[in-house]
Amino acid sequence: MFTLGIVGAGQFAGSFAKLWRLHPDVGDIKVTDLIPERAEQLVRDYDLAGTVTSFEDMLDSDLDAVALFTQRWTHGPLAVQALRAGKDVYSAVPMAVTEAEIADIITAVEETGRIYMMGETSYYHPATVYARDQIAAGAFGRVFYAEGDYVHDMDWGFYDAYRYSGGENWKATASYPPLLYPTHSIGGVLGAWQTHAVSVSAIGVPDERGDGVFDREISQFDNDFSNATALFEVAAGGSFRTNEFRRVGYIGKESRFRFFGTEGVFEQLGSVSLRQDKTGEYDLTEHLHPAPSLAPDDPTLAHVAPELRGAFASGTAPVHDRSRLPREFAHAPNGHEGSHHFLADDFAVAVTTRTPPALHAWTAARYTLPGIIAHQSARQAGARLPIPDHGDGPRTA
Repeated sequence: MFTLGIVGAGQFAGSFAKLWRLHPDVGDIKVTDLIPERAEQLVRDYDLAGTVTSFEDMLDSDLDAVALFTQRWTHGPLAVQALRAGKDVYSAVPMAVTEAEIADIITAVEETGRIYMMGETSYYHPATVYARDQIAAGAFGRVFYAEGDYVHDMDWGFYDAYRYSGGENWKATASYPPLLYPTHSIGGVLGAWQTHAVSVSAIGVPDERGDGVFDREISQFDNDFSNATALFEVAAGGSFRTNEFRRVGYIGKESRFRFFGTEGVFEQLGSVSLRQDKTGEYDLTEHLHPAPSLAPDDPTLAHVAPELRGAFASGTAPVHDRSRLPREFAHAPNGHEGSHHFLADDFAVAVTTRTPPALHAWTAARYTLPGIIAHQSARQAGARLPIPDHGDGPRTA
């Protein structure tokens, strides 16, 4: 059993605090946040062990591990600090926002021997789980092309989310470049297709709303792209395309995927999922549909924008294998297409067994670094750029 510190008591942290509180391998859980009242509220809501004054105090404590739920651009440096302090690390996405930060995390993992895991939800997205199994079985033949979308309009709850996390400066941080948040689209593709990206050409679309978001003069990131598309070349031979859209007239599945092989095709759209091969077409919609685990008006979701509550209330789908999960999770709330249960358990198992999780630092780098290079390409009018690779990393269970 290990003890855990949660860093950042925002909207996402509670979803995992409640699961780790139930997990048989997790002991005391403490919380720190720059806004102390939020940390105190999270402790009250989930009967946690208490608060810690600061991140630095948490690193100086005897807690075994930390889980980072802070602002997106802070994850890299905080992860390195924690690893160097002898803590195992769970990080919300993205892993980092620069090539150097990613390299620093991998070096820290190598030198300290600590566990690092990035909690990418798309790895357990029903479509990814299905495609991963089918590709491993050779059912699609040779896969040569795939698509992954993260399609989430700013008007669909993101304004409220950024106001909650960004305070008075929220417009500067709401301009976060779409391609620096790439893991929901890239991770769903590479989580099934066991390869990695080697080059990219990307196009960014400058925003025209004129409301101060995605305004380069206001943006903390010097960014005016609200939509972006990237085409990646992969090591296995072939390519995949991802879309990261923040201005789009669409309210369906925010993450969706398609895989094309020589013997079969799988396509997920807004409301249907289909497999086609040379014998016919098969509807997989129900097999990949996650049942809700909470009602949208559940009191625990009161602080989440109504448009975003579905992501925090979705449960597992028939395609998911729940047999490996602790029985304590049987009736626990889930989220993001049923992924929360698996991600929370993956980290607990990795820490207690000292076995690298599937989403270890090298995998996280392959899901994150292509987006960083893609953003550079978009800033260079679509120039095709090589993507560095840190290798496969350790063998996982």
